[in-house]
Amino acid sequence: MKAPSGSLRLRFSPARGRTPAAIAPVHAAAKPRGELRVGIPRVLNLWSTHQFWIGFLNALGIDGRHIEFSSDTSEEQAREFGKGRGTVDCCYPVKCISGHYGELVANRKRKIDILFSPMVYSLPSYLDGHVVASLTCPRVMAAPENIKAGFLKEKDVFAEHGIRYAAPLVSLADAPLVPKQLYEGLRDAIAGLTFEETKKATRAGFDALEAFNRAARARSRAILEQCARESKPALLVVARPYHMDPGIGHEIETDLQAYGYPVLWTQYLPTDADLLEWMFRPDIEAGHIQSGLDIADVWPSSYSANTNEILWGAKFAARMPWIACVVRLSSYECGMDQPTYSPVQQIVERSGTLFFSFQDLDSTKPAGSVKIRVETIAHYLQKYSAQIIAKKLAASPQLCPLIAHRE
Repeated sequence: MKAPSGSLRLRFSPARGRTPAAIAPVHAAAKPRGELRVGIPRVLNLWSTHQFWIGFLNALGIDGRHIEFSSDTSEEQAREFGKGRGTVDCCYPVKCISGHYGELVANRKRKIDILFSPMVYSLPSYLDGHVVASLTCPRVMAAPENIKAGFLKEKDVFAEHGIRYAAPLVSLADAPLVPKQLYEGLRDAIAGLTFEETKKATRAGFDALEAFNRAARARSRAILEQCARESKPALLVVARPYHMDPGIGHEIETDLQAYGYPVLWTQYLPTDADLLEWMFRPDIEAGHIQSGLDIADVWPSSYSANTNEILWGAKFAARMPWIACVVRLSSYECGMDQPTYSPVQQIVERSGTLFFSFQDLDSTKPAGSVKIRVETIAHYLQKYSAQIIAKKLAASPQLCPLIAHRE
């Protein structure tokens, strides 16, 4: 069956104190802005923040056509470009970064001048103000410094290729700090960079990210509205942003979409006031939560951005009638995810929603077993989705904003 056009699918689109980051020859920094080519590894939280970096670099005068993202993670990439560059880390998505660095460095046709790999300390989140903090995983945050070591241990590979390496520590959840952090991290890599233009470019980056997220959430709402009109089921993927990478998440959601079911991601669920009011008003009136974006009832230690959104996504799915199934993705030995396995499953299943998890994902995609599990999910959706939707709808408040009229 052909995949439905209504599914949300995200792609990178580049058409839109001093850190020890610059270590290559000065000639790279001396190039005019319009000629600089910047390489960015397509990894980790870049999957949810890429539009910020595109908007930021464009505003600094970097030609969008000169922003080079590495390709999706793959075993071939690791073998060809990451061999001998490995560093010790139990996190598979972090290990994969060596291949991305190596690919960007080895690109002779579009030779980069700067390898830009920000260490993202915190993330902007739709839950900000309703949770304790929006920090990233410490391993993920420190990954650029970890992986860089593999390219310096025998010789300075960056310097050998005339590349300046920039890895500023950036607190994207604390906007006032970001201009100073980026200025300190890039002033040795970009000739003539000033703090004022960095400040303006930072604002442009946040505007680009906000516009992208707003459009993605609007598309998600439109998909749910279509499901409500047609009484059809949708699936929700609860996972970390990097599971959108085909080499990390193995395109399990694409296999499910091929059966005709729209697929939504936790990071881009709609957060419109009318929808939150309809879904969460009973919990607010009962005193369980303070607002529709509050997760204190299920997760008091709400300091991790991705974890917070995964828990809130489970709550959203439990209350949204047309989300008939939740699919949980998690990578091998993920210490941040492990404490959330039971809470997420319990929240979803207690609402009568189908729940399936693919845990301990690594480089291997066991095609046979994935196919069997995907077929199982499709079978249960075909058999039970109508009952699930009817049961959840009967338990929901009246006058759903997703449908114009409610009988």
